[in-house]
Amino acid sequence: MSSQARVARAKNSSPAAALAITAGKVRMRDRIFETACELFYQHGIRAVGVDAITAGAGTNKTTFYRSFASKEALVAEYLREQVRQYFKVWDEAVGQFPKQPKKQVEALFERFLRPNDGPRCQYERGCALGNAAVEIAEEDAELERIIAEYKAEIRARFRKLARDAGARDPGVLGDTLMLLMEGGAATRLTFSDRTGPAASIVKAVRALMAAHAA
Repeated sequence: MSSQARVARAKNSSPAAALAITAGKVRMRDRIFETACELFYQHGIRAVGVDAITAGAGTNKTTFYRSFASKEALVAEYLREQVRQYFKVWDEAVGQFPKQPKKQVEALFERFLRPNDGPRCQYERGCALGNAAVEIAEEDAELERIIAEYKAEIRARFRKLARDAGARDPGVLGDTLMLLMEGGAATRLTFSDRTGPAASIVKAVRALMAAHAA
């Protein structure tokens, strides 16, 4: 009996059986997605093919293409998930200090550059979206858009924090904070724990904020 016939038979036999079939599909899709996320981040998007993903997930290409229309569709979902995780942590950090923009900025740098903490896309192997930007082809318009919007949102958020803090030139301060954040994250690829430049990141942020105070 084919898999389609088994699914049809299960649906016709009982609602519980049909639900179990659907749940199994969802779990397998999740397994494929989680495996792909791990492989993409560790080895790069181009280096990881559908064969490696299905092998890691313990399934086959037929099941893969039932879950995702293409590898490109899976990559887009991977990037969106990294964005979601990043801003979830961002919101948690600034949420500790409502209406205290200077404290919020310090909290962001502490949260994102603290060893073994923060969203994964900011440590171990660098920013997942930044890595993807290097890899994707120019014709991948959707992937380029996801990355561009992500970076633009970070920039806009830093500029807003600078305005809220009363900076003389919030655009310049916001952009400088973004450069400091991304540069600090990059140094963690070569310096372990707090032995590198990131050890001084909060002091640098305070000095920067003071220099731009109105």
